[in-house]
Amino acid sequence: MEPVDLELIEAATEVAATRCHGDNHTVAAAARTRDGRIVTGVNVYHFTGGPCAELVTIGAAVTEGARELTTMVAVGDRDRGVVPPCGRCRQAMLDLHPELTVIVPTAQGLRAVPVAELLPHTYVWADHQLD
Repeated sequence: MEPVDLELIEAATEVAATRCHGDNHTVAAAARTRDGRIVTGVNVYHFTGGPCAELVTIGAAVTEGARELTTMVAVGDRDRGVVPPCGRCRQAMLDLHPELTVIVPTAQGLRAVPVAELLPHTYVWADHQLD
């Protein structure tokens, strides 16, 4: 188990409190890049489907020139605290950043766990591609 990145949680909490208003933006995420920067994003809800905050954050990181992420956390608006990633985000994070650590709430408190532990017996897209 990795130590929990409190600065990352604080960054996501700040974005959730200041940028998430109404039903279109209800979750903020923050990711730590390999070089130590913090990148943030918010979800974009739409009835046709929209990207979760984690996926927006991954895109923002690439936009900022960060291709390697080490840790990610999502925080709900209205003081809901750390929220676990949905299944789609877990799969995308595993495929794009297989070494990523994700901060999640557990019965024992917040834990930082490898993304692969969030998807036991998972389908790994890269393992099933023809060379």
